Amino acid sequence: MLSTNGSQQDYDGMGGKAGGEPAWTAGEFSAMVEFMTRFNKSLEESGELVETRGLAGPVHTRRVSGLKDGVPVVTDGPYAETQEVLAGYWVVECDGIDRATEIAAELCRCPGPAHVAEKGYIDVRPIQEAAGDML
Repeated sequence: MLSTNGSQQDYDGMGGKAGGEPAWTAGEFSAMVEFMTRFNKSLEESGELVETRGLAGPVHTRRVSGLKDGVPVVTDGPYAETQEVLAGYWVVECDGIDRATEIAAELCRCPGPAHVAEKGYIDVRPIQEAAGDML
């Protein structure tokens, strides 16, 4: 699984709202969408793409946590205690961790504002198929 992370500020910037960083221009956003479309199509054509999804911004999140007086606690996002959230993911079936790393390196070429590229990264994690894989 390849995963990307972001913050509510990143989502706001993509939507054209400046915060601590400048807002994305329409051209920057369009270039990102075009890149992602080509990237995903390439993985689909190679037969390596299993699934991919981008996730809604943290402001649309709900966190359900431990019980308080026997009732689960539900909190609306975003959360002050965490700036970074899962922004999207790709599940790929390929020849191993080295190939998955190559795919992640291609994804790093996604265009966008310089301040986004400087802090961006992709995590590459194998998916366990069974409980025994955890050992």
